[in-house]
Amino acid sequence: MCRYAETTYKVHYVCVPCRRSLKHVRDGAERPCPECRRPMVYAGHDFAAPPRRDGSGWVAVAAVLEAGLRYEGFEPCGCGREPEFRPRTAAQVRARRRVGRREGVLGAEALAARDPHDLTG
Repeated sequence: MCRYAETTYKVHYVCVPCRRSLKHVRDGAERPCPECRRPMVYAGHDFAAPPRRDGSGWVAVAAVLEAGLRYEGFEPCGCGREPEFRPRTAAQVRARRRVGRREGVLGAEALAARDPHDLTG
Protein backbone atom coordinates (compact mmCIF):
# COMPACT_ATOMS: atom_id res chain seq x y z
CA MET A 1 0.00 0.00 0.00
CA CYS A 2 1.34 3.43 -0.92
CA ARG A 3 1.95 5.55 2.16
CA TYR A 4 1.65 8.91 0.38
CA ALA A 5 -1.44 7.91 -1.61
CA GLU A 6 -3.61 7.44 1.49
CA THR A 7 -2.74 10.55 3.52
CA THR A 8 -1.73 14.11 2.76
CA TYR A 9 1.49 14.66 4.67
CA LYS A 10 2.89 18.00 5.68
CA VAL A 11 6.43 18.68 4.55
CA HIS A 12 9.16 20.87 5.99
CA TYR A 13 9.90 24.38 4.76
CA VAL A 14 13.01 26.22 5.97
CA CYS A 15 14.18 29.82 6.27
CA VAL A 16 17.95 29.50 6.72
CA PRO A 17 18.67 33.18 7.58
CA CYS A 18 16.09 33.07 10.42
CA ARG A 19 16.97 29.45 11.33
CA ARG A 20 13.32 28.53 11.28
CA SER A 21 11.48 25.42 10.09
CA LEU A 22 7.73 24.94 9.63
CA LYS A 23 5.50 22.21 8.24
CA HIS A 24 2.89 22.85 5.57
CA VAL A 25 0.96 20.79 3.05
CA ARG A 26 2.88 20.82 -0.23
CA ASP A 27 0.51 22.45 -2.69
CA GLY A 28 2.90 24.52 -4.82
CA ALA A 29 2.11 27.76 -2.99
CA GLU A 30 4.96 29.99 -1.87
CA ARG A 31 5.41 29.94 1.91
CA PRO A 32 6.74 33.20 3.41
CA CYS A 33 8.79 33.10 6.59
CA PRO A 34 6.76 34.43 9.53
CA GLU A 35 9.77 36.45 10.74
CA CYS A 36 11.39 37.96 7.63
CA ARG A 37 8.67 37.37 5.00
CA ARG A 38 11.19 35.85 2.53
CA PRO A 39 10.07 32.69 0.72
CA MET A 40 10.83 29.52 2.66
CA VAL A 41 12.64 26.67 0.91
CA TYR A 42 11.11 23.19 0.58
CA ALA A 43 13.32 20.85 2.63
CA GLY A 44 11.51 17.51 2.26
CA HIS A 45 9.57 15.03 4.36
CA ASP A 46 12.40 13.91 6.64
CA PHE A 47 14.08 17.19 7.60
CA ALA A 48 15.15 17.53 11.23
CA ALA A 49 16.05 21.13 12.06
CA PRO A 50 19.15 21.70 14.16
CA PRO A 51 18.75 23.93 17.23
CA ARG A 52 18.83 27.65 16.41
CA ARG A 53 22.08 28.11 18.32
CA ASP A 54 23.83 25.36 16.28
CA GLY A 55 25.63 27.47 13.66
CA SER A 56 27.51 24.49 12.22
CA GLY A 57 24.27 22.56 11.71
CA TRP A 58 22.62 25.48 9.90
CA VAL A 59 25.68 25.89 7.65
CA ALA A 60 25.22 22.24 6.64
CA VAL A 61 21.48 22.77 6.03
CA ALA A 62 22.21 25.81 3.85
CA ALA A 63 24.83 23.87 1.83
CA VAL A 64 22.49 20.91 1.26
CA LEU A 65 19.56 23.07 0.15
CA GLU A 66 21.75 25.31 -2.05
CA ALA A 67 23.06 22.18 -3.79
CA GLY A 68 19.48 21.26 -4.69
CA LEU A 69 19.28 18.29 -2.34
CA ARG A 70 16.31 17.61 -0.09
CA TYR A 71 15.85 15.59 3.09
CA GLU A 72 13.90 12.61 1.75
CA GLY A 73 14.05 9.04 2.94
CA PHE A 74 10.95 7.54 1.34
CA GLU A 75 10.52 6.43 -2.24
CA PRO A 76 8.30 8.86 -4.20
CA CYS A 77 5.22 6.72 -3.56
CA GLY A 78 6.14 6.07 0.08
CA CYS A 79 6.25 2.28 -0.21
CA GLY A 80 9.93 1.74 0.50
CA ARG A 81 12.47 3.48 2.64
CA GLU A 82 15.97 4.24 1.42
CA PRO A 83 17.62 6.59 3.92
CA GLU A 84 19.76 9.20 2.21
CA PHE A 85 22.80 10.72 3.88
CA ARG A 86 22.95 14.47 4.40
CA PRO A 87 25.83 16.22 6.21
CA ARG A 88 24.91 17.48 9.67
CA THR A 89 27.91 19.73 10.42
CA ALA A 90 30.03 22.29 8.60
CA ALA A 91 33.03 19.96 8.98
CA GLN A 92 31.22 17.19 7.10
CA VAL A 93 30.32 19.66 4.33
CA ARG A 94 33.95 20.81 4.03
CA ALA A 95 35.26 17.22 3.97
CA ARG A 96 32.84 16.15 1.24
CA ARG A 97 33.53 19.24 -0.88
CA ARG A 98 37.29 18.77 -0.52
CA VAL A 99 37.15 15.12 -1.58
CA GLY A 100 34.67 16.00 -4.34
CA ARG A 101 37.03 18.60 -5.81
CA ARG A 102 39.89 16.11 -5.69
CA GLU A 103 37.80 13.39 -7.36
CA GLY A 104 36.10 15.74 -9.86
CA VAL A 105 32.59 15.11 -8.50
CA LEU A 106 29.80 17.70 -8.63
CA GLY A 107 28.76 19.51 -5.43
CA ALA A 108 25.40 17.81 -4.86
CA GLU A 109 26.79 14.36 -5.54
CA ALA A 110 29.72 14.97 -3.19
CA LEU A 111 27.44 16.21 -0.40
CA ALA A 112 25.14 13.19 -0.75
CA ALA A 113 27.99 10.67 -0.43
CA ARG A 114 27.84 8.74 2.83
CA ASP A 115 31.59 8.52 3.24
CA PRO A 116 33.85 11.23 1.81
CA HIS A 117 36.11 8.55 0.34
CA ASP A 118 33.21 6.68 -1.30
CA LEU A 119 31.72 9.11 -3.84
CA THR A 120 29.96 6.36 -5.79
CA GLY A 121 26.90 6.47 -3.56
